[in-house]
Amino acid sequence: MISRTDLRGDALPEGPALRDLLPRADFDVAAALEKVRLLCEDVHHRGDAALIDAAERFDGVRLDQVRVPAAALTRALQELDPAVRAALEESIRRARTVHREQRRSTHTTQVVPGGSVTEKWVPVDRVGLYAPGGRSVYPSSVIMNVVPAQEAGVESIALASPAQSDFGGLPHPTILAACALLGVDEVYAAGGATAVAMFAYGTESCPPANMVTGPGNIWVAAAKRYFTGKIGIDAEAGPTEIAVLADDTADPVHVASDLISQAEHDPLAAAVLVTDSVRLADAVEKELEPQVAATRHIDDRIVPALSGRQSAIVLVDGIDEGLRVVDAYGAEHLEIQTADAAAVADRVRNAGAIFVGPWAPVSLGDYAAGSNHVLPTGGCACHSSGLSVQSFLRGIHIVDYTQDALAEVAHHVVTLAEAEDLPAHGAAIKARFGWKVPGSK
Repeated sequence: MISRTDLRGDALPEGPALRDLLPRADFDVAAALEKVRLLCEDVHHRGDAALIDAAERFDGVRLDQVRVPAAALTRALQELDPAVRAALEESIRRARTVHREQRRSTHTTQVVPGGSVTEKWVPVDRVGLYAPGGRSVYPSSVIMNVVPAQEAGVESIALASPAQSDFGGLPHPTILAACALLGVDEVYAAGGATAVAMFAYGTESCPPANMVTGPGNIWVAAAKRYFTGKIGIDAEAGPTEIAVLADDTADPVHVASDLISQAEHDPLAAAVLVTDSVRLADAVEKELEPQVAATRHIDDRIVPALSGRQSAIVLVDGIDEGLRVVDAYGAEHLEIQTADAAAVADRVRNAGAIFVGPWAPVSLGDYAAGSNHVLPTGGCACHSSGLSVQSFLRGIHIVDYTQDALAEVAHHVVTLAEAEDLPAHGAAIKARFGWKVPGSK
């Protein structure tokens, strides 16, 4: 059901050469760009009409309007299962607790007497958030997008999720209920690339946004790439991934269940175990079969995911080598199930989120740890972070110098301007001092 990659015995290669040895899904965003371009430009030119046609083509439902009526949000919350409501409220509470601590404050540095630089943090004016609605429904993604935007102070928040034929063209009612719980009343029945285009260009019913965030399929990722430079994005999210770094102390039942938990997302989902224990590898492989047989989504998601080229058990000589492998892999979710797991986790450099020990599974982070589950995929954790309050903030430097403070450094500015062959830069300084720069010869 899952392949093995044996990296024992020989010295591990460095950098890209090591990454090339590791399992990874084929996810060619560039190949999707041309189709996405046509969809996006259709929204640009026809607005809501293009969105309505796209919903009929891709979601099998003809919409009367793209924006979800306020009454539908209210009704969805009223009809929500009380247990689901309680779980969503607890998830929101924990997410707010964590993300509120991420707020940044204005800070002034006194560089010299009379010269200061202040950095203030300003939220983007308007964001468009995306909650997928394909194989599964993700009210948790509503929480993970909305909470950090609200805690950052974003004043205008809109959310899009695909139209559902089973619900009269509205997004899934649990998505709508989550929006109502969070106080988001601007919601659109729009999916995939067309939802991103709606936020980027704006339509008759939806004003344009400064930024779009949220996970999605390859078409969402391609649309984000298409609009990079026009709008801000969080990341080009690819298929979900879990890597587990484990030794002989790990429980194979736990490890197998955690690999399956991510495999059930999508047939391209990646499940990778990195271990120095053949005994554990054998036990996990044996444990996968009965656990898979006992769950759902077996043939359409889990088995293709576990048996695909993106999933494997990777054997290494020791935990040090395992750390090198997981750092090269840069997993979206990384579990550490080893002896002294906290110390091992502290040595990890590249991961979207790290889950320490047997009692912090990825499923906890998906819903109720308080952390954010919108995380970098496809190895992007080597250079990018998950969604946070910071994602929605812009740092602006405010430079405030007196005449004396400028005079003190003026000759250095002029010297550097002339060294770069930019004499007008220096002249802008000289003009303030009657063309005789203090401190110059």
